Amino acid sequence: MAAPVPDVVAHEARVEIVGEHRFLAPRSIVWERLLDPVALQASIPGCERFDVLGPGSFDVTMRVGIGTLKGSYSGHVDVVDEREPDSFRLEVLGSGRQGRLQGEATVELCDGPRQGETTVRYRGDLRAQGGLARAGLLVLRGASKLLIGQFFKAMERQVAAHS
Repeated sequence: MAAPVPDVVAHEARVEIVGEHRFLAPRSIVWERLLDPVALQASIPGCERFDVLGPGSFDVTMRVGIGTLKGSYSGHVDVVDEREPDSFRLEVLGSGRQGRLQGEATVELCDGPRQGETTVRYRGDLRAQGGLARAGLLVLRGASKLLIGQFFKAMERQVAAHS
């Protein structure tokens, strides 16, 4: 009789991402820039390739230079459930030599504390597999926070150029 084959469970790490960013521009301009392919390409850290497949559908390749996560990652992003100018959702699939990522996020835009300002709030879940998951939650959280911060700083320039 053959020995039973053990179940193989892929190592997975889940990271919740929550935050907000304030722009010194009205909601209509922030909405437009956040969904504009040219502004997105200019704002994604390490973006090497950005292909528009259709409205709200993109293939992206980016290079990450953070410690154990260092490498090139390719993926697909869909913008869904758009409710202009209030909210949209992102669905993301990606992979690289270090492993695979899958995630989704809700992005909400609301008027800021002062007239003419916009607050962008985001909440998402990221699931990493392979070497990305083995890097650990602290590394994934830290890298996510850093990359999101870099994205919003670059997006500030895109928004300011159109305000």
